[in-house]
Amino acid sequence: MPGLLRWPRWGVSWPGRPPSRDPGLGTPDSSFRKLRTPRGGPAPTGLRGRASGSDGTTPSPTMSLDIQCEDLSTARWTELLPSMQQYGVIRLDDCGLTDAMCAKISSVLQDNLSLTELSLANNELRDSGVQMVLSGLQTPTCKIQKLSLQNCNITGASCELIPALLRTKSTLTDLQLSDNHLGDEGVKLLCEGLMDPKCNLQRLELEYCEFTSASCEALSSVLKSKNSLKELTLNNNELGEAGVLLLCQGLMEPNCNLQVLKLEGCGVTAANCRNLSSVLQTKESLEELCLGENKIGDAGLAQLCQGILSPACRLKTLWLWECDITAEGCRALAQVLKGKACLKKLSLICNQLGDEGAELLCQALLDPACQLEELWLRTCGFTVASCPNFCTLLEKNRTLKELQLSTNALEDTGVELMSKGLLQAECPVQSLWLGDCELSDECCGTLANILLNNHTLKELDLSNNRMGDAGIRKLVASLKQPACTLEQLVLFDIYWTEEVDNELRALKEIKPNLRITS
Repeated sequence: MPGLLRWPRWGVSWPGRPPSRDPGLGTPDSSFRKLRTPRGGPAPTGLRGRASGSDGTTPSPTMSLDIQCEDLSTARWTELLPSMQQYGVIRLDDCGLTDAMCAKISSVLQDNLSLTELSLANNELRDSGVQMVLSGLQTPTCKIQKLSLQNCNITGASCELIPALLRTKSTLTDLQLSDNHLGDEGVKLLCEGLMDPKCNLQRLELEYCEFTSASCEALSSVLKSKNSLKELTLNNNELGEAGVLLLCQGLMEPNCNLQVLKLEGCGVTAANCRNLSSVLQTKESLEELCLGENKIGDAGLAQLCQGILSPACRLKTLWLWECDITAEGCRALAQVLKGKACLKKLSLICNQLGDEGAELLCQALLDPACQLEELWLRTCGFTVASCPNFCTLLEKNRTLKELQLSTNALEDTGVELMSKGLLQAECPVQSLWLGDCELSDECCGTLANILLNNHTLKELDLSNNRMGDAGIRKLVASLKQPACTLEQLVLFDIYWTEEVDNELRALKEIKPNLRITS
């Protein structure tokens, strides 16, 4: 449908929320997993692949071959192969590549003198195929900087060759191996390569790689010795309390310069939060900490906040979704919000904070010292009683650019209450999420007024609400006006008639820069 982009509602990994596995597309321990759709969604047919220079011109080293979500036919593959040796960036994600095709890929890579990035994610390459690809990258002239083999159905056997690549390719700074069956033996082999003095890796992703605390001593040694490593993603591996303790020992070393640490779904405990607090008190380099889906509770959060409040802490992003936090935990967070101007992004999705928690957070956000820019509060148990506090926040806060309130029972009355804040000329919010908030056609007049008069708001999500033709028409009436500056309206799981669908098509003709997703 022209102008209306469609992709699976829950197939998108929105920032600050759990990265979900799409039902029916595999589980963390299936042999090969089809991963979630990228945030931008699959491009329209015929536009999924972008091959710079494929119009007959000769590709240059700065050009990219970028094809995603397209099963390459034999004819298409034969056409692409000769030109692949000339591209500086090659991305062939989810293209139906197999291990049988890797011998030719390896041969092409050996002749490519300008390759800096290679992504073969979401292809069934297996160990045999990946080993051929790695062999192709071992040529002395190869200057690879970024390599993604995510979800290629490889095991620890492939890790026998990766250390050799890390030792010989000092140019390699970014390695993505998530969603593979590496296990403890594979991770230990990988760490051997990481420890080599010639290895300059800065970013390593090992999410869903099926390793345990048995790997953490080796990973801790890497943290102690590799000051080049800036970002480490270990999400959804069973590290447990003992494993996290070992990692913290490595993080405490002066030589460690890690900036981003992601430990979502790793079995982090409240006791570990004391260890992490010590890290935060001493590690000025750490800017992002992701602890989602760990049951740290209010007690663990209190320990964590003590570390964040340390003068040495420079944390900018804190993800705490689904951590068993309640309103009591918001008291400690309020002190952080008022005391740490460096904190810019906070996610508390899927914690039962309730209206009391909302009040505590909103009061803290009114403090002049608070400089938070993004706040994610989806599924936090808020009701319409929270909306006066959010209204005051919207009226008086001058830094908050993104507010996620989806899946809270705010109702039409809540939107009416918040509208006063949203109609303030100085309201800074650019992105507002109100999906699944029990809204109906009744509040659409208020929303239409906001769209017409708020020139800061650029993105509005109203997904999965009880709106119909009458409500959508009220929105369209404002959206078609030149004064409306909204850039994206998200309407997943909202249904309207063909007549309204035609009106939305006509709106796209009037406002070509407006994106409506449904």
